[in-house]
Amino acid sequence: MSDPITIPHTELSPDALRGVIESFVLREGTDYGMHEFTLEEKVAHVMRQLQRREAQIVFDPETETVDIQVRMHVSRDS
Repeated sequence: MSDPITIPHTELSPDALRGVIESFVLREGTDYGMHEFTLEEKVAHVMRQLQRREAQIVFDPETETVDIQVRMHVSRDS
C-alpha cells in the first residue's frame, strides 16, 4: 500500500493545474449559501487556498487519482 503523495501546485503546468482545480470544483458539493459563484470565481478561490497553503494537491498511487484537500490548521500555542 502506497502513501498519498503531496504535489506542490507550483510543480504543475498552468494547464494541468487548472484542470485539477476545475475537476475539483465541478465535483465538490459545497453549499455557497445565497450567492452563486461562477466557475472562474471557484477556480480563483481554490487557487488562493493553494497559494496560502490552506489546501494541497494529493496524488493517490493506489487509485491513480489526484485530489485537492484542505489542510487542518494547528494552533501554534498548543
